[in-house]
Amino acid sequence: MKVAPSLLSGNFLRLEQDIDMVNRSQASYLHLDVMDGVFVPNISFGFPVMQAVASRSEKPLDVHLMIVEPQKWVSQVRDLGAEIMNVHQEACLHLHRTVQAIHDAGMKAGVTLCPATPVATLVDIIGDVDLVLIMSVNPGFGGQPFIPHSVKKVEELRRLIDATGSKALIEVDGGVNVATGAQLAAAGADILVAGNSVFSAADPSGAIAALAAL
Repeated sequence: MKVAPSLLSGNFLRLEQDIDMVNRSQASYLHLDVMDGVFVPNISFGFPVMQAVASRSEKPLDVHLMIVEPQKWVSQVRDLGAEIMNVHQEACLHLHRTVQAIHDAGMKAGVTLCPATPVATLVDIIGDVDLVLIMSVNPGFGGQPFIPHSVKKVEELRRLIDATGSKALIEVDGGVNVATGAQLAAAGADILVAGNSVFSAADPSGAIAALAAL
């Protein structure tokens, strides 16, 4: 299993140490949650902070934009050196155009679904995306409880990917720990985003290793 620790749950007074821990760990990505206080009821961090993070991170960046009009920020995310740019289906009026712009910028395109957004909304785009991120909590805050229906949603997405021949990976974010991660792995997930279960652990690197072993 690929693991993408979410820096949103890190200690903002010692981000350098937290990034170094991720660098040494079995993580596949470093996940950055960008919030604007409009699309979601919270504000996280912007590009100056992410530029500093990018300069320290040895892991590929998975940038998750929980913002309105994410298409306006493709070039800035590219300039971070990000491997993946994740945008919300709900925030993109012209999703296909945004996915094309992300690809044209040399990044992998991810599309994110909020808990109440059906998998079926991806039928016409699934062949064009590199990744689908299923939110297993409502976006905006870390530390929320896992929504159990998310497991069935991952199963449905796996069936859609298999039926269409899409190469998209399935990522899940929200309430992920070893117990919920095992359910998601069995359902067909490829990448687990973990925040509190990693950064609040007595042994964060060990917590990442436990998820990677699923």
